[in-house]
Amino acid sequence: MNKNEIIEEYQCPGCVVGLDTECVKYKVDSDSCSKHVAGTTILPIVGRIFLGMPVGFNRLGEQSLPLKIFHSYEFMDTNGYGFDYLNVPVWKYLNKHGHTLVRGYRPRINDPFLFVIAEDCMDKIDCIEITNMKHMKGMD
Repeated sequence: MNKNEIIEEYQCPGCVVGLDTECVKYKVDSDSCSKHVAGTTILPIVGRIFLGMPVGFNRLGEQSLPLKIFHSYEFMDTNGYGFDYLNVPVWKYLNKHGHTLVRGYRPRINDPFLFVIAEDCMDKIDCIEITNMKHMKGMD
């Protein structure tokens, strides 16, 4: 998948800006769209979600949850988003497209994060691997 196809897959569904990637403005430090605003809400309990992301990776929670997309693990690592004690990966999942989804936490600033890495880099990330998600709709 190219950059626009990845953004259409993960960011455009549910975005208040719309589904047309003509409006895409790439962030400097990632392959994400800087105009993305998650606009889908499930009330009363769930709140805002990233429509298009699988269950478990789609909830924004109480705080803002930035979604960052990277075309490779190396690109992510060299742009200051490598995993260490400042960026702690918690869950990882390899989806049907061969992309690695990582949900994690930045304890220093009390901030969750969600990364999509457009390659299989599961072996490079030390955290809980989600493999059997048949009981959760949308994960396969």
